[in-house]
Formats: sequence, C-alpha cells, structure tokens
Amino acid sequence: MKNRRVFSAPSVAVAEAALHRAVAAGIDPAHAALVGRSEIEVEQVPDDEKEAAPTDFKPAALRGLVGGAGLGLVLGLVAMLVPAVGIHWAGVAVCTAIGGCVGMWAASLAGSAVPSEVRRDYRREIEAGEVLLVIEDPDDARLERATAAVLATAGVHRLQVLPHGLLQ
Repeated sequence: MKNRRVFSAPSVAVAEAALHRAVAAGIDPAHAALVGRSEIEVEQVPDDEKEAAPTDFKPAALRGLVGGAGLGLVLGLVAMLVPAVGIHWAGVAVCTAIGGCVGMWAASLAGSAVPSEVRRDYRREIEAGEVLLVIEDPDDARLERATAAVLATAGVHRLQVLPHGLLQ
C-alpha cells in the first residue's frame, strides 16, 4: 500500500520546485502530482504533473464490483436454496458475474461525477488558490527523505492526510 503526503504551496512555481525536489529524492514522477483550481491547472500546470484521476471513477468501480458481486452471490445462493427456482451452481456463478458487472458499471458511473479523494479532502485549500503537491510511495524511508526535501522549499507546508475506510 502506498503512503501519501500532501503539501501546500502558494504558487505553481513553488509547487513545481518542491515536486522536482521530491523526484530528486527518489519519488517516481508517476507518483507525484500537482492539484489546484481548474483554471490554474489548465493554464499553468504541465500535463505530466497533473493529478492522473481528478474523479473517483476507479475507486468507485472497485467498490461497485465487490458490492455487486457479493450481492449477486448471495442472491444466487438464495435462489439455489428455493426448490421452485431450481438454479444450479453455474447459475450462482452467472449471478455473481452479472452482479459484479452491473455494480461496477453503476458505481463507476456515479464515481465519475465525484471529485477525487484529494480534491474532496482539501477543497478549502484548493478554492483558496493554493497548489497542492501530492506524493505517494510504499517505501517509508524514501517518503521521509522526499518529505524533508519538499519542506526545504520556501513557502511549502505539509497538510495532514485524512484517514479513509475500506477500499480507499
């Protein structure tokens, strides 16, 4: 599991300097992104430094797949226990697969309209015009080195990462 650090900078230039320090400290560039108001991102942030997924599409799809498959499995097993229905084990598998597909489709559709976790958690900072630097890495030591490098950039301060529940 990747650990996340979020930093706030007063401008894109300061955030980019901090981003380059994090990459120099060993953070994979694919695991570092700048997040800001839409007009700031469109006009000032290079595409390769933007957040990869500005919506909750993927996490919602995963939650929908798990929930839909679970519900399909339960309904298939219940249908198998009812003698009048006469469903076979293969029918339970079909119910599970269909439930997973429908759940994933519905949840991803809803998730595409929901802002990403970072945008939801730090809405106030983004609306205030600050530019956020988000870095993630599974190695705690490398993340700590990158954190120290980022905080050495003038004007950057660390924000508290909010905990989230199952299937974040």
